[in-house]
Amino acid sequence: MLRKRQVHLDFHTSELLPVGNNFSKEQFQKALKAGHVNSITVFSKCHHGWSYHPTEANEMHPTLEFDLLGAQLEACKEIDVNAPVYISAGFDEKEFRKRPEWRWCPSPDKDELEEYNKEVHFHALCFNSGYLDFLCKQIEEVMVKYNPCGIFLDIIASRVCYCDKCVSDMKTMGLDIENAEDRESFAQLVLNKYLEKTNEAVRKHSATATIFHNSGHVPKGEYRYIDRNTHLELESLPTGGWGYDHFPLSAAYVRTVKDKDYLGMTGKFHHSWGEFGGYKHPNALIYETALSVANGAGCSIGDQMHPLSELNTATYNLIGKAYSLIEEKEPWLDGAVNVADIAVLSAEATIKNRDTKADIGANRMLLENHFLYNFIDETADLSKYKLLVLPDVSGYSPEMTEKIKTFARNGGKIIATGESIVKDGKFILDFGAEYEGKNEFNPTYFIPEFDTVNGKTEYVMRCDFNKFTSTEGEIVAYMQNPYFNRTLEHFCSHAHAPNNPTENFHGAVINKNIAYIGWDIFTAYANHGHLCFKELLTYIIKKMLGDETTVFATLPDRAVLTYTTQEKENRNILHLLFAHTTVRGKNTEVIEDTVPLYNIKCSVKCDKEPSSVRLVPSGENLDFTFVDSRAEFTVPEVNIHQMVEIN
Repeated sequence: MLRKRQVHLDFHTSELLPVGNNFSKEQFQKALKAGHVNSITVFSKCHHGWSYHPTEANEMHPTLEFDLLGAQLEACKEIDVNAPVYISAGFDEKEFRKRPEWRWCPSPDKDELEEYNKEVHFHALCFNSGYLDFLCKQIEEVMVKYNPCGIFLDIIASRVCYCDKCVSDMKTMGLDIENAEDRESFAQLVLNKYLEKTNEAVRKHSATATIFHNSGHVPKGEYRYIDRNTHLELESLPTGGWGYDHFPLSAAYVRTVKDKDYLGMTGKFHHSWGEFGGYKHPNALIYETALSVANGAGCSIGDQMHPLSELNTATYNLIGKAYSLIEEKEPWLDGAVNVADIAVLSAEATIKNRDTKADIGANRMLLENHFLYNFIDETADLSKYKLLVLPDVSGYSPEMTEKIKTFARNGGKIIATGESIVKDGKFILDFGAEYEGKNEFNPTYFIPEFDTVNGKTEYVMRCDFNKFTSTEGEIVAYMQNPYFNRTLEHFCSHAHAPNNPTENFHGAVINKNIAYIGWDIFTAYANHGHLCFKELLTYIIKKMLGDETTVFATLPDRAVLTYTTQEKENRNILHLLFAHTTVRGKNTEVIEDTVPLYNIKCSVKCDKEPSSVRLVPSGENLDFTFVDSRAEFTVPEVNIHQMVEIN
């Protein structure tokens, strides 16, 4: 099992700076203890290309005069702190300068390539070159000399490359460098070779060392990558542009991947990686680490050590304010599995497109409405879920199409949107409706047949619509077109033409266990965030699930709710989280003040009456009632994070 209180220690240090002058084993250990840290990623080689230990496979940093890696490993071992070793794999600035034949070439255009090579940033090396052997020797040297508990390899990606060797090898294999599919296929072959050789370099010398290849994103449904890792680390720095809803989406997928422990990786930085002198407010780290454990992950907090090699006291005091709380909560975290009522078949896993808007929108809607959900790929067992959501996109394999049909035939509830159930101009499911093709107007208008916060009126839908006619079931919304699409020849007002009320079309329908929404509401919600998109989905989910929903709670939309089970301890844990976020500067979302929530009413579906309901880790018992298989209770206060144990 991964330890839950990790620091990811960056150390990317120019040869122009002094290294190691202030390192002290005692100070290093004191900082880790202050931070309540029980695992820290220390470094063999950085993005600049230098090693921080004596080496025959590389070059030691020119200003370092002792074995800094060995000293850190020794310090960690003495205080029982795990210490996986970091090796930069994708970047190596030193070798980029020395060995032009090893360079990654992102463009066939010489001027563009020259411009890229001169930019002030780290440059990638091509794994389809002698660089891969050079890298593997460095990995083996670390394994033989230090026998670390794990290896962390950074920055990994499938990169299309126009270097002479890649172009030549593609030609030899009968692949066309001018063909996009051929380029992507070859890039994947190169990545697979990298994964195979680097894993072999570790496994030659250890059967137990952890291995993680960091690409900043775990690609949904891509097991060629996932299976090469012993565990997963989900890089998600909210203030670095990811935002606070990014991690829940990643975790909602990764926790469905069998036999993979995982960490949520944030940072102590105000902005993002590489920032010296940047600090979050302690309340931000308390919330971010709580968000990790509530989603079934351990925690990893990014730091960067000063070149003089002394851990910053303020940083580890800051980390300690979060990790001291995680340490208290660990008895209710170990072995906990997240419960989900709803499965979302990932659009990314379906169309192989990273950061797909349909997934982002679906995650935000479900998160804000406090439903329990997982994101899944085509390998998932659908029978575990009460409801399957198919968001916006089509392109399932024949096997997945049959799984969806079987789930529906067996009474499984399905909500489909946009083109998700359209194939060859027809619906793949029989729910009493005929598909009529893509609507020619965008935007269109949504007219609800249920009460919304602003009443039954016309709501603009800035997204595509798929026309259909339903002969069965309940029509829950109608669609109206605008008078015309906006063009140079005919437009109206500042944005779009008004609705044309002379003709209504079917917009959304529920027929028994299947609901269909013609709009791409998830993509639209990610792009525009209109409340009406979420109101439509929420109405349909509540109509279809009703009292089958595992947990209800009176939380605001920015709050987070998860529910886990600890089978061995025969108990469930309700996690309630809330933090007030604001945007500082251009786009930095931060947490500063705590805003407690009071008297949160909760209702939890239980197989039998609980023996107790109590706040943990404080142990305070809560009064509860048990009616119609639901435990009802009130949580007096949520101050960032509150756990409720249901025995």
